[in-house]
Amino acid sequence: MKLKLDITPDLVAAMAAEVKAGEKAVTAAMREAGTGLKTAWRGQITGAGLGRRLANSIRSQTYPKAGESLNAAALVWSKAPVIIGAHDTGPLIRSKDGFWLAIPTEAAGRGLRGAKLTPGEWERRRGLRLRFVYRRRGPSLLVADRARINTRGQAVASRAKTGRNQVTAPIFLLVPQVKLPKRLDLDRDAERAHDRVSGLIVANWIEEKL
Repeated sequence: MKLKLDITPDLVAAMAAEVKAGEKAVTAAMREAGTGLKTAWRGQITGAGLGRRLANSIRSQTYPKAGESLNAAALVWSKAPVIIGAHDTGPLIRSKDGFWLAIPTEAAGRGLRGAKLTPGEWERRRGLRLRFVYRRRGPSLLVADRARINTRGQAVASRAKTGRNQVTAPIFLLVPQVKLPKRLDLDRDAERAHDRVSGLIVANWIEEKL
C-alpha cells in the first residue's frame, strides 16, 4: 500500500491564513484584557476615594507594540507603585528611626504642590517652634504656641503684641505606628482578567474568520 500526500498551494495558503487569524485574535484579546484590567483598577482607586490623579497612574501596554503575534502579552502597571501597593496590602507603618510618626493636622497646612509637611519643614516655613506635649491617652502632640488660625484654617505666626487671637494649635499628632487600611483588591481584578483571556481569543478568532 502506498500513501501519497500532496501539499497544494491552496492548503499552504489556508494554513498561513489560519496562523495570521490566530495572531490577530491573540493580540486583540491581550489588548482587550489589558485595557479592561486598567479600567477596572482605575475604577477601584477612584471608588476608594483615592482620587483621579492616582487612578491615572495605572497604565497598560500590549506587546509586541507593532504587529500581531501568537505570543502577544499585556502589561498593566502603576507609575506610583509604592502608594498603590500600600493601599493594596494595608501595611503597618513605623518610623524609620524608631521614634514617632508625625501626622499633620488640618492646621499644619500643605507644602509645595499639596505635599504634606514634616515638623522641620513646618517650623522653617511658619517661623514658629513646635513644642512636644505628652499625653497618656491618645496620641501625643507637637503644638505651636502664640499662633493664630488664618481664614484657611492654618496656623501661622501671630504678630499681635497684645496676645489677641493667639492660640496654642495642635500641628502634628505623634503615634508610634499606623495600620494603613486595605482599600484595594487588585488581585481580584487581575484574576478575572486572566480568566477572560481564553474566551476573548476564541471570540476574536471567530470574528476574524467571519
